[in-house]
Amino acid sequence: MTRNTAGRRLATIALAASVLTAAAAAAGPVAAGERTPVDVRRTTLVVHDIDRELAFWRDALGLKVVYDKVIDQPLDGANAKGAKRSLRLVLLRANDDFIGGIGLMQYISPPRPARPPGEGSPMVGDVIVVVNATDLDSRWDLVKSVTGVQVLSAPAMVEYPTPGGETIPVTVAMVRDPEGYFVELDQVVDRPAKND
Repeated sequence: MTRNTAGRRLATIALAASVLTAAAAAAGPVAAGERTPVDVRRTTLVVHDIDRELAFWRDALGLKVVYDKVIDQPLDGANAKGAKRSLRLVLLRANDDFIGGIGLMQYISPPRPARPPGEGSPMVGDVIVVVNATDLDSRWDLVKSVTGVQVLSAPAMVEYPTPGGETIPVTVAMVRDPEGYFVELDQVVDRPAKND
């Protein structure tokens, strides 16, 4: 199996999961009578280098920084003796102030060790962040040029079935961001999947 074929298969598997999740509704707020008391506000990624991550999330993908602070906290434990933990937290948003945000958190002092870098397909315990970009075709060169980004599959058209028997064309690409997180980039060419 070629690397390109493996990458496309990886993107297809990841997108299939996200399309099935969204199959019950078109994009947009849920009707008041169907709302739950829970929203998924943000996914926070623990990173070694926030500035390198900002080159991807802010500069290449266009998310807006809405919070950027260094936070000092006392260390817990009997041996802490007044020591503090220092971390930097950056919050970014796309098109909603309350849901769908990305957080970047870097432990400055004491630093945290990293997991060994992953290889190949997502495994149990991995996270896949799915991003819809209405301008993926024009944004792709910027995304793949960010230092540390690993392209797993370039944008390719994939057609997904709807419950009504039609298909939804979606351009799909898959990358690892500079810290190694899986990011699926989608551009819905026609309309999102929904129950017909």
